[in-house]
Amino acid sequence: EVLAIVGESGSGKSVSMLAVMGLLPWTAKVTADRIDFDGRDLLNITPAERRQITGKDMAMIFQEPMTSLNPSLTIGLQIAEPVNLHKGMPWNMAYKKAKELLERVRMPDAQGRLNTNPHQFSGGMRQRIMIAMALACEPKLIIADEPTTALDVTVQAQILELLKELTHETGAALILITHDLGVVERYADRVCVM
Repeated sequence: EVLAIVGESGSGKSVSMLAVMGLLPWTAKVTADRIDFDGRDLLNITPAERRQITGKDMAMIFQEPMTSLNPSLTIGLQIAEPVNLHKGMPWNMAYKKAKELLERVRMPDAQGRLNTNPHQFSGGMRQRIMIAMALACEPKLIIADEPTTALDVTVQAQILELLKELTHETGAALILITHDLGVVERYADRVCVM
């Protein structure tokens, strides 16, 4: 299912999803009584339990991939690391999985791109890398925070179609934060207005 979250700037769309992911700064206070995910209250689990869930069962595609990707690490390492960490896959197999994921998000010359740094990619390509990272551990939930911001209209459509296709293939639920009501109409099964 695709749930679109819409609302004006400052209404709390991104902050709410960062709370679900456990990515708010320590100074933030969550006032919800519960945050339920897969039968667990995320507000009452240990940091170790949270680390096991975040990145594995829940993944987030951030609004600006250039600030979300580590500029000093190759994309192959950034995609392979969560697979190594969460799935216990040896590094050589994790790199093979990274290549497969890049192919899955239609990255040209996936093998050749593994040892490339993020600054060598266009905005649309970096967003594809973020999608590959989000899919790496086959999560149950993917949160996409304005995943097409600053992309031209053609690339926006490609990225959204890719997300829809991949979540359908994997069975992952998708929460799509957007301002674009055309995107909501085309891709969302349900809408939450904040």
